Amino acid sequence: MTLSGSMRPMASSCLQTTSAVPSRALSSCHGLHSRLAIASSSRSSNSTRRVTSMAGHGKFFVGGNWKCNGDKNGVKKLIDDLNAAEVPEDIDIIVAPTFIHLEQVQGALKKPYQLGAQNCWVGKGGAFTGEISAEQLHDIGVPWVIVGHSERRLFMDETNDFVGHKAAYALSQDLSVIACIGETLHERQAGQLEEVLTKQLTAIGDNIADWDNVVIAYEPVWAIGTGKVATPEQAQDVHKFIRTWFTDKVGSEVAEAMRIIYGGSVNDQNAGELARKEDLDGFLVGGASLKGKTFAKICTYGAKTAAKVLA
Repeated sequence: MTLSGSMRPMASSCLQTTSAVPSRALSSCHGLHSRLAIASSSRSSNSTRRVTSMAGHGKFFVGGNWKCNGDKNGVKKLIDDLNAAEVPEDIDIIVAPTFIHLEQVQGALKKPYQLGAQNCWVGKGGAFTGEISAEQLHDIGVPWVIVGHSERRLFMDETNDFVGHKAAYALSQDLSVIACIGETLHERQAGQLEEVLTKQLTAIGDNIADWDNVVIAYEPVWAIGTGKVATPEQAQDVHKFIRTWFTDKVGSEVAEAMRIIYGGSVNDQNAGELARKEDLDGFLVGGASLKGKTFAKICTYGAKTAAKVLA
């Protein structure tokens, strides 16, 4: 069964070339930034999202980021486990396998699961060896893409500006975006958390016209793959700060509709407690998403808990 997702109208302004690129990754492309046609920086405060019976501000959302993991047999086993599991039908569940496994997953994973990619190039495809463009993802029917993950910011030297342009271009090509933000342990301990998140959010907001097809994933870098997890209170405090940023900088309607999800060592033991928090609208799951039964439990526990809290 081919996975599908709702697509939105083509943005009126479309990036045609590429953005300023990471200094180490593409240092030879020093003239690239000057050739970038940046998407409109105007913001809209009129976008709305259908709200379902969940605690939070939109349809509960769980994303599974498989990262650089899996072979054909392992992916088949994971797909079989996911298909066999009972998961809520009234939430959004996205899985993001490696690029080379997209077709395998697309052809075998059943609804309600949707397909996402872990990354895309910052602009129109062309002579960019090793990259995958947003157009190519859209062409094969992939509706979601993750941008700005801390591992790409760290290892690929992706800057806030680069991530902002990438998010804008992906949206212009009818992809929905999971935009990741988060602070390191050093930044948190130095009292820079709000400054760091503000810069990351502003870089995205400066490049997109509306937020209707964006989900914000707050992932404290110190909690990713470490076994450490922000306490529910810590997560709520940061999610509330993010929502307040949207209220102040974009508009109250967008702030209320925006889904802000948490990532960072989420598992089936802590998902229910985290989901009880008012401003937490779902999860972006890493290692635990590689275990089909565990991932299904996270989807179920999180959604049920959120629904009970709202009731």
